[in-house]
Amino acid sequence: MDDLRHAPAITASPAARVSGPRANGLFDRLVRRPIQAWAAALRSPLNKRRAVNFQANRRGLWSLRILLGVLAMSLFAEFIANDKPILARYKGELIMPVVFDYPESKFGGFLAVTDYKDPVIKEEIEANGWMLWPPIRYSYGSINKDYPRLQGSEGRCLGFPAPPAWGTRAAYCETPPDQLARYQALGNRNWLGTDDQGRDVVARVIYGLRLSLLFGIVLTIFSASIGVVAGAVQGYFGGKVDLIFQRVLEIWSSVPSLYVLIIVSSVLVPGFWTLLFVLLLFQWVSLVGVVRAEFLRGRNFEYITAARALGLPDWKIMFKHLLPNAMVATLTFLPFKLSGSIAALTTLDFLGLGLPPGSPSLGELLAQGKANLQAPWLGLTAFASIALILSLLIFIGEAVRDAFDPRKTFK
Repeated sequence: MDDLRHAPAITASPAARVSGPRANGLFDRLVRRPIQAWAAALRSPLNKRRAVNFQANRRGLWSLRILLGVLAMSLFAEFIANDKPILARYKGELIMPVVFDYPESKFGGFLAVTDYKDPVIKEEIEANGWMLWPPIRYSYGSINKDYPRLQGSEGRCLGFPAPPAWGTRAAYCETPPDQLARYQALGNRNWLGTDDQGRDVVARVIYGLRLSLLFGIVLTIFSASIGVVAGAVQGYFGGKVDLIFQRVLEIWSSVPSLYVLIIVSSVLVPGFWTLLFVLLLFQWVSLVGVVRAEFLRGRNFEYITAARALGLPDWKIMFKHLLPNAMVATLTFLPFKLSGSIAALTTLDFLGLGLPPGSPSLGELLAQGKANLQAPWLGLTAFASIALILSLLIFIGEAVRDAFDPRKTFK
């Protein structure tokens, strides 16, 4: 007993203390409780009626399904259109060229980057294993080096842009049999032709859809978040805060965003995040008025007055009690705002103020169609892709608006 009484006390290390009840409490506040609150809100009778109203709009429901399918296809674009095999087996080793870059020395070459469509490399791998290719064997920047040129009206061999094989009856120029065989392979066909640099149009459309959708989603999320916070502050506090914010918004809204983009593109190299930042400076303004009006209307409700009487802080009243009611009007605008963000990126790329050259952009493909009127497949493909995405978003927005319509929700 004396030994136990005089034994040194065992104290928990700082890591153990952090990973104890304090860490569990932090996890509960930041992760578990918000998830449980959102799950309970989704299971509420009101949201169930809204879901039923949304599903009743068949056009909007099918538009959402198609848009999610297009987004899923574009997110896995590397497994659909790529100039690298998805999976390969070489000398008993299983490799994934679509995920990892392997030097050409691994297959007997000497280059730093492996060209898996090179006949020498292809024969080497197939002699010692096999390759599983995606359905389209081109990435957005791959040039079809095996394309057999077409003969023009004067017998000359034409270059790029080249039409799809099913869209022309012109004969091919004199081409080696092995090159023609490689081109006529199922995955090597350019089903919608090539652009003015010999790149596959289908691959550029798939990657361009991913770029446009991700850009629009990120821009919509950030701009909506800033707009909701700014509108909430204006509408809740009112008075001088609202007056000063309104004057600032009027001045800021009068700034020509196109000129700002021209100045930025002349100073910085335009890129995804640069364009996102510049457009975010102006896009957040559009939702401020909607949220401000909802907060001005709801700040004098009885339950808000009761919350103030109970001593709740302003931020909790704003974002826990007022914001859920204000989000009804905000959510109906989000699909339309998403379509506007995608259209803005497409417009900037069409004008040459958008993404860097070589990026898979629908606006750049549309500009190629304008510059090459003799190649109608470029403009028609870009127009059809943009029109499809924007139409789906408009139909989804109409369905969301009907779902949140109180005349249909509370009947």
